[in-house]
Amino acid sequence: MCFSATASFSAGTVLLGLGMLTLKSARRPRELPFAAIPLLFAIQQLSEGVIWLTFGYEAQQLNATMTHVYSFFSHVLWPVYVPVAVLLIEPRGWRRRALLVFVAAGVAVGAYLLYFLVAFPIVSRQVGQHIEYVSPHFFGTAAITLYLMSTTLSLFLSTHRIVVVFGALALSSFAAAYLFYATWFISVWCFFAALLSAVVYLHFVLRRTERGGPRRVLGTTVFDR
Repeated sequence: MCFSATASFSAGTVLLGLGMLTLKSARRPRELPFAAIPLLFAIQQLSEGVIWLTFGYEAQQLNATMTHVYSFFSHVLWPVYVPVAVLLIEPRGWRRRALLVFVAAGVAVGAYLLYFLVAFPIVSRQVGQHIEYVSPHFFGTAAITLYLMSTTLSLFLSTHRIVVVFGALALSSFAAAYLFYATWFISVWCFFAALLSAVVYLHFVLRRTERGGPRRVLGTTVFDR
């Protein structure tokens, strides 16, 4: 999390357990990437917990390593991973074809940010009760537009209502983090998004309930297994 090492490790631990439950809830291989989202957020939050510790112990090498691990998630992984995960759980149709556009946007911005992550090493520093990630890059408006398309707007194309809710919450948290925590935006929004990833588990719980609920067949009540 963005406020202390304890908070980061606590959030990461909770998401780790939730992530394992979510993975177990997946019924098909195509659902696994989407189900893994809470688990991946857990790893990201745990890595930020380590970054917090490096400030107190002046472990510069460990700080640089974990900063890049964290930034790989925030800058590179999520814009590529999210639209692909959403595409895989969609049935055949125009929505899947449209999601290919968002996948392309995510790959483009992910590759762009990866280049700058390597060319201009990102620096993390403690500012009060937050972590600021300094990552210089150009064409900020275009990059953030593609990033938002891939990480939030892509979810609105889903036929699954909880996935759409997840997208709406992620977009709202983006606006709140940018409005109130612009300096520490990366850290704060990733924390919000990590908490919101609990909605992913709800998606699989509801899917299982829908499959196993009663329905009427020729006047007889039956239960799907």
